[in-house]
Amino acid sequence: MFSGLVDDIGTIEAVERTPAGRTFRVRCRYEDLSPGESIALNGACLTVRERGPGWFTAAAVRTTLERTAMSGWEAGTRINLERALRLGDRLGGHLVQGHVDGVGDVRDVTRSGDVMLVDVGVPPDLVELLVPHGSITIDGVSLTVNDLPAPDVVQVALVDYTLRHTTLGGLEAGSIVHIEGDVIGKYVRRLAAPYLIGESAARALRND
Repeated sequence: MFSGLVDDIGTIEAVERTPAGRTFRVRCRYEDLSPGESIALNGACLTVRERGPGWFTAAAVRTTLERTAMSGWEAGTRINLERALRLGDRLGGHLVQGHVDGVGDVRDVTRSGDVMLVDVGVPPDLVELLVPHGSITIDGVSLTVNDLPAPDVVQVALVDYTLRHTTLGGLEAGSIVHIEGDVIGKYVRRLAAPYLIGESAARALRND
């Protein structure tokens, strides 16, 4: 479990193709990672395999590569990193599982005073999870829904601190990002499904 508060920007040092997928070697600031611990890379929860002072490796299987933008990562790619929460940590963002629900495409980036407004196209199955001022995770960063300018578009407002301490400051039209919907919204949607679409359709949904 994560909070969506990025605490380091890592850099991909090397990418190794394997029969199961790909292994990434990441340069970071962490000195005390342990093999087997969870870590979020641009919001995708992976497992630390090997580690050393200022670096670690993590593997992504084919299924993960198909559901994320990781297949496009190469040496030099900068990524947002967050270690898993510990009991007693402050939850400054929102509950983030590290399960990328899909990829979105940046439609527009504009400046409004000291804020950068970013419009992101979202997959159809995530649209109903979006509510004004609700939570959304983009590339591992906990953000607030600023507006819903179109049925399949979410707008977020990035303040200067976020721009300086995450990779989101480099977003531009056409950028591909990881999106995770609010976990509370997912459970509400599941519980409400029988009353919205009929019991038979809900049963089919549960069996997907």
